[in-house]
Amino acid sequence: MAELRTEEEQVQALKQWWKENGKSLLLTIAVALAIVAGWQGWQKQRAATAEAASITYQNMMDAVAGALGPQQDQAKLATARHLAGELVAEFDGTVYSHYAGLVLARLAVEQNDLEQAVTQLNWVLDQNPAAPVRTQAVIGKARILAGQNESQAALDLLGSVENAELFAAERYELQGDIHLKMGDKAAAKADYEAAYALAPDGLLEVKINDLASEGS
Repeated sequence: MAELRTEEEQVQALKQWWKENGKSLLLTIAVALAIVAGWQGWQKQRAATAEAASITYQNMMDAVAGALGPQQDQAKLATARHLAGELVAEFDGTVYSHYAGLVLARLAVEQNDLEQAVTQLNWVLDQNPAAPVRTQAVIGKARILAGQNESQAALDLLGSVENAELFAAERYELQGDIHLKMGDKAAAKADYEAAYALAPDGLLEVKINDLASEGS
């Protein structure tokens, strides 16, 4: 009989506990389920966003392929610019938007709008992009600066690249062009040779031989 009372007391204690804590427990479970559902929903939304950005990016690159070159397709050029702008506006903070910024800069150069190209490259750099994107933006901006007779600023910018191995051959060749423009043929030759060692190229070989024949 004592055991029965004990069981009855336990049941009563459980009922009392549930009466006092049941609502908060249900609320906690509901919140936990909502968090799980929200996380799953966020993951699905993120996947859908990434897929949409990827499709837009591929369409942009297809348009770019037909927009540039000796025979420009103005319709594709407009499409490429529109899609790049869409990536920048709607997928801000993603690698797709960063590459789209590079594309917009390239298209601006194609239209001889160097001011707009620099604006786009500065925007890319301000986004703190991944190292490969940053390096491409630096090289592009340095190339424009060099073309605007801001040779030292271009060299300083190239020197700011942290990952020295990224696009090293391209950077060395550009440095060589800038040094040559500044009249430093020895430095230009050294740059060209460094670029050639990384990526042998016929044009680089011509540049090196030309400087060698001049006694640099």
